[in-house]
Amino acid sequence: MPTHTAPSPTLAFPPAASMDILFTQAEIAARVREIGAQISADYAGQDSGQPIVLIGVLKGAAIFLADLARAITISNTFDFVAVSSYGRARVSSGAVKLIKDIDNPIEGKHVIIVEDILDTGLTLSYLRGLMLQHRPASLKIATCLDKPSRRLVPIEADYVGFSIPNRFVIGYGMDYSEVYRNVPDIRLYPEPPAGH
Repeated sequence: MPTHTAPSPTLAFPPAASMDILFTQAEIAARVREIGAQISADYAGQDSGQPIVLIGVLKGAAIFLADLARAITISNTFDFVAVSSYGRARVSSGAVKLIKDIDNPIEGKHVIIVEDILDTGLTLSYLRGLMLQHRPASLKIATCLDKPSRRLVPIEADYVGFSIPNRFVIGYGMDYSEVYRNVPDIRLYPEPPAGH
């Protein structure tokens, strides 16, 4: 006798167009150009011929990293790591797990970890410790967004796109349950109803 399983419930996703814009495409692009210029100036005299290495934190930082790499005028290359601390939730579980490590050695290289959001600091603190074990020449952090009010561990980024309040955001690579990454601006996700 065949067994039937109930279909998995699907989440209802409000359209991105209904959400308030926090930062427009133009504002993001202008800020990324500024950060790129700052990084280019900061590393202008470092080991000529040796590209700086941007390490993007998948998946949220992918678009920010792509734009930032093109805004940096000195030689740079990139690699990626993947970690998990959210799963499908809107709040970090606090437990950070490495899913994908870097592909190429970074010993003796100038490295910038590129993240989409710095909030609790748990993920970046974990990644910073991990990268330091590889003995880079220097290690800095660039984040598109910073939520200082959410910090649980003392860590700051060297390059910050925008500081934001403690609100959940989507767009520009950032998602809710893998939706909205392709939204070109950064928008405020609606607050859940009371009691949810």
